Parts: sequence; structure tokens; C-alpha cells
Amino acid sequence: MLRGLLFVLLASCSASLVAAERELTPAERGQKTLETTATIKAFWPKVSYENAWKVWGLKEKPANYAALFRERYGLHEAPYANDGLPMGLRKADMLFGKGIGIDCMTCHGGSILGKSMIGLGNSSLDVEALFEEMAAAANSPSKVPFAFTRTRGTNEAGGFAVYLLGYRTDDLNLTPIFRELGLHDDSCEDTPAWWLLKKKKTMYHVGATDSRSVRSLMQFMMHPLTTPSEFRDSEPLFKDVQQYLLSLKAPKYPFDVDAKKAAAGKAVFTTNCAKCHGTYGDDWTYPNRIVSLDEIGTDRKRFENIGSKFAAAYNSSWFAKESSGSWFFPGYPIRETDGYQAPPLDGIWATAPYFHNGSVPTLNGVLNSRARPKIFTRSYRTDEVDYDQDKVGWKITEVPAPKSTIAAIERRKVYDTNQPGRGNSGHIYGDKLTDEQRSAIIEYLKTL
Repeated sequence: MLRGLLFVLLASCSASLVAAERELTPAERGQKTLETTATIKAFWPKVSYENAWKVWGLKEKPANYAALFRERYGLHEAPYANDGLPMGLRKADMLFGKGIGIDCMTCHGGSILGKSMIGLGNSSLDVEALFEEMAAAANSPSKVPFAFTRTRGTNEAGGFAVYLLGYRTDDLNLTPIFRELGLHDDSCEDTPAWWLLKKKKTMYHVGATDSRSVRSLMQFMMHPLTTPSEFRDSEPLFKDVQQYLLSLKAPKYPFDVDAKKAAAGKAVFTTNCAKCHGTYGDDWTYPNRIVSLDEIGTDRKRFENIGSKFAAAYNSSWFAKESSGSWFFPGYPIRETDGYQAPPLDGIWATAPYFHNGSVPTLNGVLNSRARPKIFTRSYRTDEVDYDQDKVGWKITEVPAPKSTIAAIERRKVYDTNQPGRGNSGHIYGDKLTDEQRSAIIEYLKTL
């Protein structure tokens, strides 16, 4: 009996060791990197997070401080261990000691129906308020060098790249001589979902970058304290991160779907929409089509704001010199396009608001330009009560244009489509459809 018991114990321990020693897949390593590793230095000391409430004008720290902090800046609860910080913030090294920094999930960690989700664009984020008030909480200069966001839920990701590369040489050494690479800060970019990457040959809104590029994903690492060797050392990590992004699946629509209506919608979609957005199911197709500005008619700012100066600097830098496995086309340079990339629509129900600038809050508005609100606001919360199941997207309230005298953090809660970069015109393909056809397409889109 003792020998039998010993054998069972040894076998159990051996099995546990084998399981513990199982080598992680590249995608699993990539997920671990995103959830546990600070790849850039901290921006703020720890006291910034602890004392941000003082910048809000409160007399004492509220009992529900963590929730109020997330709501104020549009951050979400981390679905992984994160030292009590919201998703998108992380403990990281400073020059001396530890501080608080950002990571990929600041913009790519969203929430839908109250559930945090890695890879969903953060449509609630006010990144400018976050940077200014975290700095102010540490009694540091708090004015950002350009507008990080013009309206809440969008960001100037392209502007960040243009600005930060201006302080780098081709080999990514920091230089005090700033190169003006055509910085603009009114693109109002809506963050795409990561799970769409697996279908795309090119990425970002204008489709100018090869989707196989790992180094392009690393542009956010251009923190002033990141050294060239740290970029090189981090590249294997981001090869794994890329594999994780390619493994992500779109979330399923959680409410009831009218199957008969969706089937009718699929037929209308196939006739009217598939040539740009592809087909779905086991035998899916995706044309990777760039639609010219003249045809699509949507706001031009994002296309115009990243111009030839930045493209030339990027193409001569370390970012574009990545091995592509081809002697004929070495590297992954930025290439010129003539418009915006029509994205895959997997999980589109979860990715409101729509268009590259987030100017249309619902799918109903996407398919009916006459139904698009001109000036609106929303709660910027993501619970079920904030979601419009009929129109598919966020519930909004139409409001007058905000006065210039109100606080900037409140003004950014209003989306004014009359302002530069925020136009909601174009993509009028659905206008020719009947109300019944549009409703059927929306029902079908819920199933993707």
C-alpha cells in the first residue's frame, strides 16, 4: 500500500511538473508581456495616482476613489492582476525608483456592456485629462505640448508618432534638435479593434503600413527615456505580442437576434457591402480595399495629417528597416495611398462609435447619413443601459455647441461634427436602401 501510494504521489508530482514546464506558445507569451511587462518608463511618480483627486477640487479622498478615477479618465478595470491600477496604467521604472506609466491598453483596452476587454478600442478615454492631471498631482508642469485629444473617446495617435519621431535620429538616438515632421493634432482618431488585424494586409486607417510589421507596433515606445538598445531588446517581445493580437477573436453579440431578418440582411449586405468589407463565415473573404477620398467622402483630416515629411523620416528610421524576408522589398516602409481602408466588420456591434474619427455613434447612422446627429454627448460609460440595441451603438443626447468658457474636460465630452477632423459626412451607400433593408443589414451585422 505504501509503495502504491508513493507511486501515485510521484506520478502526480511528475504530471504537475510537466504541466508547469510546458512551454508557452508565442501568443501566450505575447499576452503575458502585455499584462505584466512595462515596456516604457513611467511618466509620473506614484503620488500622482494617489493624489489625483486633489486636482479635481475635492476636499478629501472619496471612498470609491478607484472607480471615480477610472470614470473621470475613461479607463476600465483591469481583467488581470495590475497592482490595483486600471487597465492602461502600470507600475514602471523612473530615473529613480518606481512610478506610474501607460501601456498599450490605455488606448487598446476598452469595455463593452460593463466588461473590460483587451484589444477593444477605448472609446471612453480622455488621454489629455489623464496626462495633465496626473502631472499636476505631482506638482509638475501639466500643459501637454499639443492636443492629445480634441474630443473624448478619440486620440491623436498619429500626432504622437509625428511629434516623438521628431526628437529621434534614424537609429532612434534622442536628439535635442527637433525635426518638424508635419505635426497636426486634429485627426480625432478612433482606435480600431485588434482582432481585425488577422484579416488585414495593411493597417492603420489609411492602410499605409504592412500589417506584418512588428516594429510599427512599437512606435508608442518613443518615451524620451527609451534607448535604442531597449527598442532592439523589446522586438522579440513584440513579435510575440503580434501573435497574440492575431489570436484574438471578436466577441459574440450577447442579445437575441432575429434569424430570419438577419438572413435577409445578409443578402442585402452581400449585394451592397461585401465588395469593400468582405464576406463572413468559414469561407470568409476580405478584399483589403483602400477607398479613395473622392469616393468615400468622409473627413479628410486623418488622411492629410500624416504626410510626406513623416513618411520620409519613418522610412529612413529603424522602424522601417525590419527584415521582411524579401531581398526585393526589404523592410516595411510606409506607402502612399489615396484614401481610407474599408475595415473588416467582425465584432462590429462592440466597436461603436463608427468611422475613422468616431463621428457616428450607431450603425443606424452609418447606413443613413440623414440620421447622424450633428452635436452630441453621451455618458462615456459602457454599461448595458448605455448601449442602444436597436440602433446598435452608444446612446447619445443631442446638445448645443459647448461654450468656450466651460472647462476643457467638460468641453471634450461634446462631439461637434462641425469642427475640423470631426466631420460625419460621406459613406452614403446606405442612403439608397429602404428602412427595411437597413434594419435587416443591422440585424445581420450583429451576427459577425
